[in-house]
Amino acid sequence: MKIIPLKEGNFSASRTKDFTLLTDENFDTVKGIRMSVQPFLIITDHDYILLDAGTGWKNADGKTAVSELLEQENIKPEQITKLLLSHLHKDHIDGSIQKTDNGFVPTFPNAQIYIQKRELAFAMENQGNPSFDFDILEKLITLPDIVWMDEDQGKISDEISFEVVGGHTPFMQVFWIRENNETVFYGADDLPQESYLKYHLAYKSDFDGRKAMELRVEWQKKAAEEQWKILLYHDLDKAVIQI
Repeated sequence: MKIIPLKEGNFSASRTKDFTLLTDENFDTVKGIRMSVQPFLIITDHDYILLDAGTGWKNADGKTAVSELLEQENIKPEQITKLLLSHLHKDHIDGSIQKTDNGFVPTFPNAQIYIQKRELAFAMENQGNPSFDFDILEKLITLPDIVWMDEDQGKISDEISFEVVGGHTPFMQVFWIRENNETVFYGADDLPQESYLKYHLAYKSDFDGRKAMELRVEWQKKAAEEQWKILLYHDLDKAVIQI
């Protein structure tokens, strides 16, 4: 498998979930929680798999950071075959659609988009929660190529398996991609940074911080035994680690 991190940048997130790009000029002055936003493209023998979609952050030239990174890899958005969404917070879905003169269109027009039904229901019950971008979410769920998921665990393909684990959100799902004796694991916001493996803490920012903490302990053990490559969506410095 080929793993391509698509890092939009390092950001500061305010209490109202507004994202400010961190630069050399503002790094010491901007307040908020610091995190990267880093979707991943996994290329297997059968698929171009995008794990979450980022914020849709645009660089100074008006192009999205993700589209420029794909261009550097000589990959077109049309080549993405699957977009797997772990949960529906704005920093994970806003890059999935884009505005044109004719309205909103999918950023990855040939991709099937995998969404957990119960996660959507939870989002819709929390209107006004700044973690969600309801304008984007309401347009996203009208797209034609959505695969609605409602099982607790299973397989999307021979290579891709998923499990609804909760933790950060009640119905967040994580993914494993296995091919040629290699395992890639994406724990999304239950395991967003390497430091979460060093300090066994229950974070108040999670819906169920204790559940997320317990999952990390379990995953850390399995990752070491099975040599997983762990993808870190919010780590400021690293993209992929192997324990």
